[in-house]
Amino acid sequence: MINESAEVRPASRCLGELTFQQVRPWVKDTSILCLPLGAIEQHGPHLPLNTDITVAEGLARRILARWGDEFDLWLLPGIPLGLSREHDWAPGTLSLSIEVFVALLKQMARELVRALPARNLLLVNGHGGNRGALENLLHELQSELAFNCSAIHPFELARSATKIPETDVHGGLAETSVMLVLSPELVHLERLEPGADPGPEITSVHALIFDRGVSFPWRSSDPRLARDGVIGNARAASVEMGQAIIDAVLTQTHPVLHRLLENQKIARSGNPTPPWQGQQGR
Repeated sequence: MINESAEVRPASRCLGELTFQQVRPWVKDTSILCLPLGAIEQHGPHLPLNTDITVAEGLARRILARWGDEFDLWLLPGIPLGLSREHDWAPGTLSLSIEVFVALLKQMARELVRALPARNLLLVNGHGGNRGALENLLHELQSELAFNCSAIHPFELARSATKIPETDVHGGLAETSVMLVLSPELVHLERLEPGADPGPEITSVHALIFDRGVSFPWRSSDPRLARDGVIGNARAASVEMGQAIIDAVLTQTHPVLHRLLENQKIARSGNPTPPWQGQQGR
């Protein structure tokens, strides 16, 4: 009996929409799996709790639409919960512990390695609070599972190209603008308190959040940083800004995907001596 599903190219690049007979003929060891990561947490009075996973999944789908055929991308179901202790003062915020978050992702990675031939993973991280754990986890996945991984943090990826202010951290200009594009029906700007709101002082944001010389357990309830849980100027949000951010993310993701596959080739070649080292002493 001929397996026609293995011969006809799948209409979708969503892994969950394939049949089991389509997996091995179409998903290769050089394919890249895309895993959206988010959080369920407060985003001010105007954005929903699921903002981060909505953004991660929406961007992941656009990355597949733009680069799916070129890089052989396959979309995985997203993980909606993350590390959100900085927002746990607010009703509705759900946060995993670090132990559970890391264990969940490691188990997910082990299952991907067991069930699929693909050995490349792109994490599309919609929540900044996940970043610290992810940066260490990537090393373990590479070392323990030979899983070639990378994580993109979309708003940071687009920050320089779109001039997102450094004081725009949470629920402000960038996230609200992107949500106006992805899920405008979930955005309620009318619920923001009236009046100009330029956002927090740059000195407070730098001292408490972005100073690389020191780390603090900052909170989105801190009046030096936030107003109603928002760190940034959500009132300045626009569809045009949201589309500019999305376009910048798509553009900046292309070299990331190229580098990810390059890393796989280097790892498989036995990590040869870089050319510059071989030239020493000549």
